[in-house]
Amino acid sequence: MIIALTGQKGGIGKSTTAVSLAVAALARGKRVLLVDADPQGTVRTWGEVASEAGQATPTIVAMGAQMHRPGQLDSVSPAYDLTIIDCPPRHGEISRAALMVADIAVFPCGPTAADAWALASAIEVFREASALRDKLAGCVLITRKQGRTALAKSARAVLETSGLPVLGAELGFRVAYQEAIAVGKGVTTYAPRDASAREIHQLLDELTRFHHGQEASRGFAPQAAVA
Repeated sequence: MIIALTGQKGGIGKSTTAVSLAVAALARGKRVLLVDADPQGTVRTWGEVASEAGQATPTIVAMGAQMHRPGQLDSVSPAYDLTIIDCPPRHGEISRAALMVADIAVFPCGPTAADAWALASAIEVFREASALRDKLAGCVLITRKQGRTALAKSARAVLETSGLPVLGAELGFRVAYQEAIAVGKGVTTYAPRDASAREIHQLLDELTRFHHGQEASRGFAPQAAVA
């Protein structure tokens, strides 16, 4: 399974989510490849911090707008159970490359109507890619949610009109996510009893089911689950 965390807006938790998912899958005994496609290099910096702290890490590689070319990601990812691509904001060529190799495009989106409106351009890029690739599926992930607020409910209602499924799993606005990254951990290892850890496990499980459902709809036999 290849997941691309993408979107045109920054500050919505793409890198944090990518790292947290990778660490959770690694702890389940999966072979995980984490692709840092963001020139900011947040994932690579996290990997350096994790290594210095003696933490187990997924394999981390840097790739960009050429990752969809023969001999690039396709020569590496088959050795892994799960590949996660952390895409940058506002770098359309990199996002397009990721969408040409991913199984699932995940669009993290903040919990406001303004965040939902900003998602429109990213979804348009997705539609262009999916017209070329029947295999590509997409979904929206609500991030930085602040409790059961009317604001969050209205954002979900707006997002559900985007044409892409909105995942049931939601990531709250929790300090544990930032604290975990700072010490080279994922939130599931940093605070395993925290609500943030439960959110990441739920997200990983839901993405796995979503992937298997897409394969089944295309007539493919499901592979071994990441869960």
